[in-house]
Amino acid sequence: MTAGFVKSFSAQKGFGFITPDEGGPDIFVHQSAVLKGGIRTLDVNARVQFEIAQGARGPQATMVVRL
Repeated sequence: MTAGFVKSFSAQKGFGFITPDEGGPDIFVHQSAVLKGGIRTLDVNARVQFEIAQGARGPQATMVVRL
């Protein structure tokens, strides 16, 4: 898994971006990728672990877990 922090997240829009610790471009994250029963938002600057998959518009985070 890759670690990073939440750069931005809009609960209204249901998506945001994660900055990976190892650098590189920010990774898109959709609320459906957050693995916490019933909670589908992420706090800005929160530490997370995640997998990266290739989405239709580029890399996106999957299996996102708050640390």
